[in-house]
This record gives sequence, C-alpha cells and structure tokens, in this order.
Amino acid sequence: MAVLTVNHLSVSIGGMAALSDVSFAIDGGETLGLVGESGCGKSMLALAIMGLLPPEARIDGGALLLEKEDLLRMTAKARRQTRGGQMAMIFQEPMTSLNPVMPVGAQLAEAILCHEKISRRAARARALDLLKTARIADAKSRLNAYPHELSGGMRQRAMIAMALACRPALLIADEPTTALDATVQGQILALLADLRRDFNMAMLMITHDLGVLSQVANRILVMYRGAIIERAGAEEILAAPAHPYTAGLIACAPTLNSDCTNAPLPVIAGRLPALSEKIEGCAFHPRCARAQSRCRQESPSLEESQTARCFYPMERTV
Repeated sequence: MAVLTVNHLSVSIGGMAALSDVSFAIDGGETLGLVGESGCGKSMLALAIMGLLPPEARIDGGALLLEKEDLLRMTAKARRQTRGGQMAMIFQEPMTSLNPVMPVGAQLAEAILCHEKISRRAARARALDLLKTARIADAKSRLNAYPHELSGGMRQRAMIAMALACRPALLIADEPTTALDATVQGQILALLADLRRDFNMAMLMITHDLGVLSQVANRILVMYRGAIIERAGAEEILAAPAHPYTAGLIACAPTLNSDCTNAPLPVIAGRLPALSEKIEGCAFHPRCARAQSRCRQESPSLEESQTARCFYPMERTV
C-alpha cells in the first residue's frame, strides 16, 4: 500500500516552474531514491511534501496524499501535527538543524511532547531509547550533550533519532551522508536501512550520489530541471540507464577502477539551465549528444508505460 502518493505536483517561484508535473508513489518498507544535480529540484520537492516551501513558492496544481489524506487540503494546524508525527525529514546539515543552545536530550523530548500527551519524564526516557535505537554509544551521557560536543556522525544519528520520535510512516532523508567520511557514511546508510525495515517506513532518499542509492534504494527517480525524466528499479537503472542524462550521471561517478591520475573524470557538457531560461523542446537537449531536430522542437512526456522522458532513449540490456 502506498504511504505517499504524489500526483501531478507543480510548484513555481516568481512565475517560473520549479517542479513540473511530478508524480510517484512510495510503499511502506520501500526506499525510493531521488537523484540529480544540485539545483534540479530535489530539495524543493521534499519541502513541498513537508509543507515547508519558502514564502515566494506557490503550489500550482496536483495532490500530495499521505495514506490517502491530501496534505494540501489540511489546515495549517493539522499540517504541523502531521509534520514530525506521521512524516519526518532528516536535513543535510545537522548543525543547522539542531538547536545549538539545547542539549540533545531536551530537543528529542521537545519533539515528542509536541505530538504526544505524555509527561516530561516519560519523554526523556523515550529520548534515551531513541538515541539507543540510533546506535549512539553511551547514549545516557549524550542526553545532556550539546550538538557541538558530538561528532558529525553522532549529530546525524541524533537527527535520525529525532525524526523517529513519533514513528513516522514516511521519512525523507535529504543528502543525509554528504559531510561524512566513507566509514561513517556506510554506518548511517546501514542504520537507515535497518530502521526502514524494522518500522516498515516509506523512505525518500534524496542524493546526488548514485553510489548511495546503489546501497539502499529499491527504485530510483532521476530529476532534471524540476521534472522526473527517468524511473526504474535501482538495479535496472544503474546497470542500463535509458535516458542520456542518467547515463551521464553514472559515467561521472568515480569507481575503484577509475584512472584519475592520467585522465580527468567524464563530465556532462554544459550546465543545468536556470529557471528563468526558456528552452524549446526537451530541457536536456542543449547538453545531449543524442539530440536531434525533434528534441529541439518538442518536449517529451513520461507516460505510464515509459521509463524515460526521451524521444531517443538508450537501449536497455537488462
């Protein structure tokens, strides 16, 4: 059963399209990966789902269904209760998300008290259990620690604990391992995978790192300039991408066999166009080596039967 269903969501900023006709669904116990370059609309989508869009942004159409309840039709009060309750988000940089002048335990307890009618003592006990669930060593002593007293990995674990405070049905993780070294990154990804399975959560994993998605995602969406341009199972899309942009992202990713000493890594030619730039036809055609005259005149769609928004997709071999 779908925990989150996004139907034809469109968002604009100052009259410019930031998200265009975005549709997908995530089931309980599933991790859906969302990948694309910086500025393609990944975080904007997460903020739209959470109801945290900036004031200048406007939802132009579509529906956001959380377990069949339309988030866009909720009152502001109901949306606040849902945020942090039925759905939660782990932000990219915990130092800007955690309150620097409150101990971690107090912040966890506050998150619980905002959504549940329990005593402060019970909330603090739950906070301790959450830190243990997030695999923070010596969790009891960390309750009174301030964010700056924790390592980067511990701060991210504290953010995960806070996100799990009310056992949400949906967890959005926005670049949760970007600032972490490889060892800690692996630990955080393993933790998230275990928690998703144990709590049967739906998880939206946002990243620019395809290596991360290869470890945790069941399915992958590829986003370009605010639109979904490819969707498929994780193994399928990583082994044989259909859209030239996806193929470019995969080619740019370093591997253990990459010879970075004698040759630079491949890059996708050009740059991601600004929202203010008007492009006729396919948004990717100025950067695409496979583009033909049709691509410059018409914009491809992504029908239910298709996996890629492309007139001339690459041949799948799996």
